[in-house]
Amino acid sequence: MKMYLPILFVVSLLFSYSHGSVLDFCVADFSLPDGPAGYSCKKPANVTVNDFVYSGLGIAGNTSSLIKAAVTTAFVDQFPGLNGLGLSMARLDLAVGGVVPIHTHRGGSEIIFVVEGTICAGFISSSTNTAYFKTLHKGDVMVFPQGLLHFQFNTGNIPALAIVSLNSANPGVDFTDVALFGNNLPSAVVEKVAFLDHAQVKKLKAVFGGTD
Repeated sequence: MKMYLPILFVVSLLFSYSHGSVLDFCVADFSLPDGPAGYSCKKPANVTVNDFVYSGLGIAGNTSSLIKAAVTTAFVDQFPGLNGLGLSMARLDLAVGGVVPIHTHRGGSEIIFVVEGTICAGFISSSTNTAYFKTLHKGDVMVFPQGLLHFQFNTGNIPALAIVSLNSANPGVDFTDVALFGNNLPSAVVEKVAFLDHAQVKKLKAVFGGTD
């Protein structure tokens, strides 16, 4: 058996190298559908430098919404050069009292860097149901592991700004409140599964656009 180990090792190396990518990049071709592995590659002749540049994070988002927060994303749908590279970015603007409700990213972990203001941020462990949260100040960084419920809100008396990075070109986002109260489940069902009374469910459905 020992004599075969070096052979198996060499074969495994050859196999891995033969299946490695020989492309420098794979700029997203938005004319074709997205799939589990991302977008198909744009033909190299159609690639330009603009595919690798995105200017959208330089402008503050509109924080006049209900949550007084704005997330400006630089995901693959806005930034085609990210396709297949396993990373993306976003800008988070939080007005005074602004909040990003509890949500998850199925496709990647997140790291946040506070540029201005103070932000309380945290996540909840799925294994022990332990909450890890802290007030972050200018220059602080916090990481949120993939798929875990997490949140951010402004705890100061000035607007807050943060830059976010994720290790996926298309990490996705699922807001718990929107999923629970923005659907067409009958209120009676939501009341049963969420342990909430009728008045609370009706109010939240009205806020998040759900129907009875």
